[in-house]
Amino acid sequence: MSAVETHEVRAVAKWVRMSPRKARLVADHIRGRSVPEARTVLAFTQRAAAREVEKVLRSAVANAEANHGLLGDTLVISEAYVDEGPVMKRWRARARGRVARIKKPTCHITVKLVPGPDTARVPPTPPAALPAEEKTEQTSEPKAAEAKPKPKAQTTPRAKSKTSTGEKPRAPRKKKEEADS
Repeated sequence: MSAVETHEVRAVAKWVRMSPRKARLVADHIRGRSVPEARTVLAFTQRAAAREVEKVLRSAVANAEANHGLLGDTLVISEAYVDEGPVMKRWRARARGRVARIKKPTCHITVKLVPGPDTARVPPTPPAALPAEEKTEQTSEPKAAEAKPKPKAQTTPRAKSKTSTGEKPRAPRKKKEEADS
């Protein structure tokens, strides 16, 4: 094995309700491209398969960032392929008692990412540590303002109803029959 370890990150979408032949046309467009470039290509591709391939690409980038600490924009798509899934077979009634076969194909879309030539890793975030001086000040004397509970804000009285303020309530509207006569 080589001294340099390469992380290959992959994501798979299984049983996508689409013809594998149509999905392969889109997968061919992004193979070998960088992730930002592939996202742009998929965004402007008008095929329905582009939405499904884009979902798988997003999932692969999320896997790389969460599980391997890689930056998504520095990755390159090493492989993008579409395999056939099971075909659902349905029947449709036709004339003279015959039937027509309806095939509903499915496919499995796989996208594999590898680090690019200028790949940077996301450094793990250390917990925020306070300097030693601040720790001693906080533990020696609790602040007097924090110890006292704050007084509750004064609540304003609610608005009074119209009848209690002296205004007359509105009369109900007249019906059309009463208005005409």
